[in-house]
Amino acid sequence: MDKKRHIAIFTTASLPWLTGTAVNPLFRAAYLAKDGDRKVTLVIPWLSLKHQKLVYPNNITFSSPSEQEAHVRQWLEERIPFVAHFSICFYPGKFAVDKGSILAAGDISEVIPDEEADIAILEEPEHLTWFHHGKRWKTKFRLVIGIVHTNYLEYVKREKHGRVKAFMLKYANSWVVDIYCHKVIRLSAATQDYSKSIICNVHGVNPKFLEIGLQSRRHDFTKGTYYIGKMVWSKGYKELLKLLRDHQKELAGLEVDLYGSGEDSGQVQEAAKELELVVRVNPGRDHADPVFHEEVYICLIKATLQSYKVFLNPSTTDVVCTTTAEALAMGKIVICANHPSNDFFKQFPNCRTYDNSNEFVTAARKALTEQPAELTDAQRHALSWEAATERFLRVAELDQASAMKLEKGTSKNFASTSFNLGKNMEDASAYLHYVVSGLEVSRRAFGAFPGSLQPDKEQRQELGLAIPAGK
Repeated sequence: MDKKRHIAIFTTASLPWLTGTAVNPLFRAAYLAKDGDRKVTLVIPWLSLKHQKLVYPNNITFSSPSEQEAHVRQWLEERIPFVAHFSICFYPGKFAVDKGSILAAGDISEVIPDEEADIAILEEPEHLTWFHHGKRWKTKFRLVIGIVHTNYLEYVKREKHGRVKAFMLKYANSWVVDIYCHKVIRLSAATQDYSKSIICNVHGVNPKFLEIGLQSRRHDFTKGTYYIGKMVWSKGYKELLKLLRDHQKELAGLEVDLYGSGEDSGQVQEAAKELELVVRVNPGRDHADPVFHEEVYICLIKATLQSYKVFLNPSTTDVVCTTTAEALAMGKIVICANHPSNDFFKQFPNCRTYDNSNEFVTAARKALTEQPAELTDAQRHALSWEAATERFLRVAELDQASAMKLEKGTSKNFASTSFNLGKNMEDASAYLHYVVSGLEVSRRAFGAFPGSLQPDKEQRQELGLAIPAGK
């Protein structure tokens, strides 16, 4: 009865890739382990060198998983005020260039031994289970919680034949999430709806941003408006540049700085040059970079001077935008679309939403003449990872796992479970997915990379996995 609950957090990305599914699960692991009441393991992808070069910024690469783990832990230690005691494990993955994301090779649930399998958190459950072939997650773990990060349907709709693709993807997502998850948490209503799901923002803000906001002298702004985001058209750049182009006269004198890196950087730069307004395009930076605030000493007392006062975020593809939360935490005014992805932020006085381009213009002009409101202690707490963890524990209801009468098999193949075709439709559906996901031709047809049923020899060696005979 005294045994600690074991929470295994599986995610689809890792630092130094500063994407949401690399950063947020890392903070979640740290804060779930903070009080020492739980055993926590963060499970992240390991990429071989050629794939690291495709993903990680600034030519950062690692020769071993232990080297990458040291990098991840150092990054975290510089941002939280406590020592986080949790484990980090790696699963073999490869970067799919066509999808711009990392996909697993082999059955990643094997990373956690059967005797330690208790609670699994799948960050991006659809992504982690599209091509899963192995033991059924619900059989291996007592409780499986999916946290939906990404509005995949919105991204797919922007592709060629997007409506048809989105229609098919919607049903594929529902299929795998229903098969493999007991409970689903949607960060906002901007995500696809799933059965057994609840909407709750279980993400928080890097404590550094709350520190900046608390120390800031908010009346000392040296710059106007800015936006941070991966520089691809789908991240709101198209919408923002259109708003600026259509209202250049009303916004005369406005200067906007864009910060981002991505495959559409060149096109964004060209589009910005065509505007009469001053729009500067800069390489991507971390929001904590000194360009967005500056620490100075005034009468021997350290203070933080804010540079930009207004954060513009027209994106509607985000589920809960991390940079919007960070800007609010720093005490800036945020102007964003009136969209389900921004519902959580409406509780903060510095969040200004708009429904159309005229309201955007009004909000932007007004924000430049006003001072941001001071955040209350309660508002700061709502943005924190402490509050996010409290929300997660409340909606996840982890205690129900103890009462679940789930059969946990010990073998690694599906056939060893108590499967009975006539038992119920879910079992039949899960078996169908197991069969389809085990065929190379069907995997390739649905978008998996070649040979993804098992990790290759190089990754097995790098991760210390057994190499099958004859390989």
